[in-house]
Amino acid sequence: MTGSDMPASFTLAYVPGVTPGKWARTWDERSPETPLTLVRTPAAEAVGLVRERGADAALVRLPIDRTGLHAIPLYTETTVVVVPKEHLVAAADDVTAADLADSVVLHPLDDTLDWERPPGQPAVERPATTGDAIDLVAAGVGLLVVPQSLARLHHRRDLTYRPVTDAPQSAVALTWLEEETTDAVERFIGVVRGRTSNSTRGRQPAPEKAARPDTGTRKAAAGKPAGGNRRRGAASGGTRGKPRRRA
Repeated sequence: MTGSDMPASFTLAYVPGVTPGKWARTWDERSPETPLTLVRTPAAEAVGLVRERGADAALVRLPIDRTGLHAIPLYTETTVVVVPKEHLVAAADDVTAADLADSVVLHPLDDTLDWERPPGQPAVERPATTGDAIDLVAAGVGLLVVPQSLARLHHRRDLTYRPVTDAPQSAVALTWLEEETTDAVERFIGVVRGRTSNSTRGRQPAPEKAARPDTGTRKAAAGKPAGGNRRRGAASGGTRGKPRRRA
């Protein structure tokens, strides 16, 4: 159902790598009476937090189980491979999955890309988290393929990354419970979709101006008859002509 009043606060969960700061600032400017609480949560727990009503909405990475949930895709991230700075890949502008075939590519348990296994040679064990995998890349154990925002989040001076042109991409979406499409949720949807503060969902167009009433026929000119032509043959200031004689 749709709520009719704004709540006392609005809680937004978000997964690592997603940066809701711009939207949070816009919310604070437009809705100062309703504080926005940001909750960073592991990717595997974000949907559960929404289902348990621990958050009004969440910024997640697709795919997710959408049962009972609405989800609006917002943007798609570039996929990159994280490598040591001295690695051969660092000399290229971008790479393909085939370029990684001979390298060990780590596959953390919290991987957010929708594939059964990444390209390259598998490691002996799967790291528990992306952060653990980054440490292994720095130690020279293998490479890591992740969304670009996660590569930035775990940035290290001894590592770099390059786009992987044919790898699956990660889409970020806003999700919330179907039965909880409240006024606050609608307002936040407007924020992430870039609506202006004056726009209203479902705003009706302004009524058209009524046509000016007909003022009637023109007034007759002063001193002249108001309707009809003069009789044929009427004089216009001269005398009538004489009738012609019959032959």
